[in-house]
Amino acid sequence: MRLYTLTLLRFTYKKLREKLTVSDSKKLFHEQFPYVIPGLYKRIVDEMLVELNLLNHQNEFTQDYLFCIGLTETFKELMKGYKPENHLDLLFESLCSSSNFEAKEIKEISLKSQKEFKDKSSKDLLKLFKEKSNSKLYPSRILNLGIYILLSKSQEYKGENESERNKIISDVFEKLNLPINKADKDIGIYKSTISRMEQAKELIEELRIKDKKKEQKK
Repeated sequence: MRLYTLTLLRFTYKKLREKLTVSDSKKLFHEQFPYVIPGLYKRIVDEMLVELNLLNHQNEFTQDYLFCIGLTETFKELMKGYKPENHLDLLFESLCSSSNFEAKEIKEISLKSQKEFKDKSSKDLLKLFKEKSNSKLYPSRILNLGIYILLSKSQEYKGENESERNKIISDVFEKLNLPINKADKDIGIYKSTISRMEQAKELIEELRIKDKKKEQKK
């Protein structure tokens, strides 16, 4: 039996008695994912790990379809360009299991739900949100981004200007009784993070090309 499997069993026993601390989750994560994470992605992974651990401590939190979509899709977007690419499945699994979440189940719920919401208008999306939400939605960053991602793929959202897009988002969050200010902040930070990472990747690529040219001249 592999070392990280033994560690997982040990921590699984512990979680039956008490919640995992952030330190526990980090230790378990690094034992399950024993690879160096490139600097560009390390902060993203650390933030996700801490957030998942904290959510696991919230009694009001539930792992619903919006959370599953938010987690899988933000991970996919923020990890674009990660190398080696074949480490991504293990990275996601390690993030989830180190905070007592089941990666396979989350992926399945996300995929199934996205198919259900595909090519819908924002009004149809809102109707489905209300129908599928059996209890009060817990306003986490991941859930907010799950809603945003679905809305950004809606029929009318793509053809609107920024002002109209923001109005669509605000209207939906308001009707779902979710804090609009928190949603705006979460979405703004997410979009800004994607933009900064794209710029950083472009800069890294430019430096790589320059270094390659210098080596060729020698």
